[in-house]
Order: sequence, then structure tokens, then C-alpha cells
Amino acid sequence: AVEILVALYFGGILRYDPAQPRWPDRDRFIMSKGHAAPILYAVLAEAGYFPKEQLRTLRQLGSPLEGHPNMRRLPGVEASTGSLGQGLSIGLGHALAARLEGRSYHVYVLLGDGEIEEGQVWEAAMAAAHRRVGNLVAIVDHNRYQQTTGVASVTDPLTYADKWRAFGWKVEEVDGHDLVAVHQAMRFATAFEDGPFVIIAHTVKGKGVRFLEQDFTWHGRAVSRDRLQQALEELG
Repeated sequence: AVEILVALYFGGILRYDPAQPRWPDRDRFIMSKGHAAPILYAVLAEAGYFPKEQLRTLRQLGSPLEGHPNMRRLPGVEASTGSLGQGLSIGLGHALAARLEGRSYHVYVLLGDGEIEEGQVWEAAMAAAHRRVGNLVAIVDHNRYQQTTGVASVTDPLTYADKWRAFGWKVEEVDGHDLVAVHQAMRFATAFEDGPFVIIAHTVKGKGVRFLEQDFTWHGRAVSRDRLQQALEELG
């Protein structure tokens, strides 16, 4: 999901101001797959929401960099997530609020492919299409794995695009590791005003590190110092 957040925050897509985290006309980004919080924290620090040195306090007692994003403790976090399946509903609420208040901001929601097994996601998808919410963009991190198994053992990931289209969404599929392609898809999605838009980003879990790639057993597990050094060397 790194490329997705980099394209959003540093590609001129997301409108934000670290000096005014609650700026009313800011675009909203909601990390629905809250377990990927470290990526969000790294991007927020790079964007200037808090000092980069604070990243070393990740998951430490008293640190605002909790295991899942906490909107009450860290500037730049729009929603407290981690209970999977809720982010799209929250995003839809923000998008509808913009319409009611006459504001022009967009809402971007990052979902996991395992997460969209939750029925609440599809309730939100149905409501967004019915109301033709043109300022809502969902991005599905489609790496085909979840916490304890492959997604295909629970649902059919090959029909994701058709499912979203059936619910009335505009769909774009991209290589989630091609930064240019991801950025172009986001520009297209942002310009699309006729209804909700979903980008299905095909990704590889743990991309770039051989011992991590497509191995779901590393979900939520820290690497040793030796493994960390190996990973850093492979990533360059």
C-alpha cells in the first residue's frame, strides 16, 4: 500500500495542510485497513504532521502511534480504524457531509481485499451509488491475502471488479506497485463526478523482500534485527 499513499499525499492528489489538520476544506483520507497504520504514520511524518523522530515510538506505551490509527491522539488521522469493514461507511458520511455543507473536498478510503468480505462495506457501496456520491474514491489493496489465509479460500477475488460495477461504481484496475499508473488512476478518479469510483490496486504482500512476499504468517509479526537488515538491503 506504500505506493498508494505516496501517490495520494505527494502526487498533488490530496489537499491537506499539516499546519491546519482540521482545515474544513481539506480532502479526507481514511485508512480503513487500520492494521497498516505504520505506513500511514511514515507518510504523515514525511508530510510534516509530526517530527520523524517520533516514528521510533511506534506501539510504545503512551505513544500516539498506536497499533491502529487513533484520530483523538494524532493529527492527520481522520478516523479511528482497525475494526475492519467500517471505513467506507465513515468515508461515505464525510462525502455526504461535504454535499450538505456545500464544500468541494474529496474522500479517499483504503480498503483491504480481505476486509471487503464484511457486509457493511457493500451496504456503504450500495448507498454511495444510489446517492451518486461523486466525491468518494475507494482504493482496494488487492494482495490476495488476509490475516490467516488466502482471500480465495473465503471469497472469489476474480470477480471483485464485476461486483463493484454491479453495485454502480466506476472501476479502474491498476498495478498497485506502478506509481505512475496509480497516480494516473487517482487523477482520473478525482475528476470523475458522476458517482463513486473504486481503484482496484493489484499488489504483492511484502513486495520487494523475498522472505516476506506473499507470506501471510508475517501479518502483525515483527522481524528480527538480522531479518530487518536483510530487508533493508533488498529494498535498497
